[in-house]
Amino acid sequence: MSTAPSTSPNPGSARTGAPPSDETPHAVAPAPKSRGPWAPLRPLVLRLHFYAGVFVAPFLLVAATTGFLYAGAFQAEKLVYSHEMTVPVGDTKLPISEQVDAAREAHPEGTVSAVRPSPQDDATTRVMLSGVKGVAATHTLAVFVDPYTGKVRGALEQYGSTGALPLRTWIDEFHRDLHLGENGRLYSELAASWLWVIAGGGLVLWFSRRRALRKVRGTTGRRRTLGLHGTVGVWAAAGFIFLSATGLTWSTYAGANVDVLRTSLGQATPSVSAAASGGEHAGHDTASAAGGDGEHGVGLDTILAAARTEGLGDPVEIVPPADASSAYVVKQVQRSWPEKQDAVAVDPATGEVTDVLRFDEYPLLAKLTRWGIDLHTGVLFGLVNQLALMALAGSLILLIVWGYRMWWQRGRGSAFGRPVPRGAWAQVPPYVLVPLLAGVAVVGYFVPLLGIPLAGFLVVDVVLGEIAHRRGRRTAA
Repeated sequence: MSTAPSTSPNPGSARTGAPPSDETPHAVAPAPKSRGPWAPLRPLVLRLHFYAGVFVAPFLLVAATTGFLYAGAFQAEKLVYSHEMTVPVGDTKLPISEQVDAAREAHPEGTVSAVRPSPQDDATTRVMLSGVKGVAATHTLAVFVDPYTGKVRGALEQYGSTGALPLRTWIDEFHRDLHLGENGRLYSELAASWLWVIAGGGLVLWFSRRRALRKVRGTTGRRRTLGLHGTVGVWAAAGFIFLSATGLTWSTYAGANVDVLRTSLGQATPSVSAAASGGEHAGHDTASAAGGDGEHGVGLDTILAAARTEGLGDPVEIVPPADASSAYVVKQVQRSWPEKQDAVAVDPATGEVTDVLRFDEYPLLAKLTRWGIDLHTGVLFGLVNQLALMALAGSLILLIVWGYRMWWQRGRGSAFGRPVPRGAWAQVPPYVLVPLLAGVAVVGYFVPLLGIPLAGFLVVDVVLGEIAHRRGRRTAA
């Protein structure tokens, strides 16, 4: 026999007997016609929000906790590695070539893959070495050199374009893939794929409730938990949707689809041409790359001077030629606002600039992607950006805890609560349901870690519904 869902805020508070389970069939009352064709969507959204919250929330909890730690890692890094990163301000900085020589004398292993000259008066120069034994292939060994004295102040493993040192690298990789490699990235992509759905569904549910049911003050029990959950969720929803969208841009599967879409629209991120000019001296003496000292052709000092004449101010990174037919690439690496992302290619034989790429020339979507990623990682607006990310991560942790508490409070005593009754989709008019399903299918295709679990939810729900239906028929018989 069908059982109508209770409208009580806490169905276990005034009844006795066995709690209703997911196997108990529930009849969904048709929505009043005066509420329009969209009214039946609310219980459908509620059921999706419930399932996603229960099963995806553990992944979101890990992502939020590690994201909170990562946002704070920038300031912790400055404290932990202050000896390597900073120096007393001196009178005159040495030529960059002498600083690289000092680094190579202390660390002759590997090859020079990049050099970041001291960007501030009290900052060290970083000489990055690749192919160093014991250092991961995707990482480099950063040698920190005092730009005034040439003294090496230390060497640390470094990762990524923001120059993350061991502490921040460990937290970053934990946040991204749980230190499980490429397969581990599926967890963070799953979390990012569902975060915007859960946040959007929460907004729909909150604003579709009567105003009197949204308040927190003067309430108790499940209703108070619901009020806290909804209020914080509404204020943080825009941030969650932003984090979800930007996180997906460099995820494994959805990120690849985003790249294909951007390329098809002519919005891919451009890069400076690293081909040498091709004159009679092109490639001359560049075979010294095998020596790994970073000096090719005219040398680093001339290369840096050429980049300065094109207006490339600090901070910059100098990348030596990849082979005899390549040029130096000097690029700005400031990710804080205002961003400095200009780049030039310089012929190693002549010291002439062969190509220039300005950030102003980037396509719109390329700029938005750059800003979005930097805002997501906490570098665009520095400390303020990092504090905002920590507040968002803390909010998400609270919302998850409150969500599970509401589920518990839906139950009876010591048992977790029943799920939201099924069958709401049957009340949605076909002219609303069909386009909705088509849209969900398209989004699910481009965001597979949303589409595949959603299909799984639907299959499980249909199977459980059929089991409950058959048991109901047997009971009635």
